[in-house]
Amino acid sequence: MKQKKQYYAPMHTAEHILNRTMVNFFNCERSFNSHIERKKSKCDYNLEKQPTEEEIKQVEKKVNEIIQQNLSITEEFISYDEAEKNYKLKVSKDKNQTIRIVRVGEYDACPCIGEHVENTAEIGEFKIISYDYNNKILRLRFKVYPK
Repeated sequence: MKQKKQYYAPMHTAEHILNRTMVNFFNCERSFNSHIERKKSKCDYNLEKQPTEEEIKQVEKKVNEIIQQNLSITEEFISYDEAEKNYKLKVSKDKNQTIRIVRVGEYDACPCIGEHVENTAEIGEFKIISYDYNNKILRLRFKVYPK
């Protein structure tokens, strides 16, 4: 199994919640490009049409609602074959590899090698600080503010 990536755990966990929220709201894929840092982060999504400012506010609101539910973050390890059936894998094609699935309560589950908080209560407040839409790509820039 790969080593865990060294992310700022609250921001990285917020990214998981943001990704699930974007999938749910816009029926899109998870972010195809992200840069997760302590001070601010960004995620890029392929979207057919530009979201309204109200839709962006609704995404931010939903992410914060999920954070406030104090959901446990858990992990499980499954076979490559099982993971390939249930998730879009971005890892090597080593069929003998065990895949780590990270769950945010019942809200989200995905393969991940990053570090996470144990409970969403540790994230703090999520804020989309800016966004732009060009060539069917939405870039969201965001921060988390510890409580």
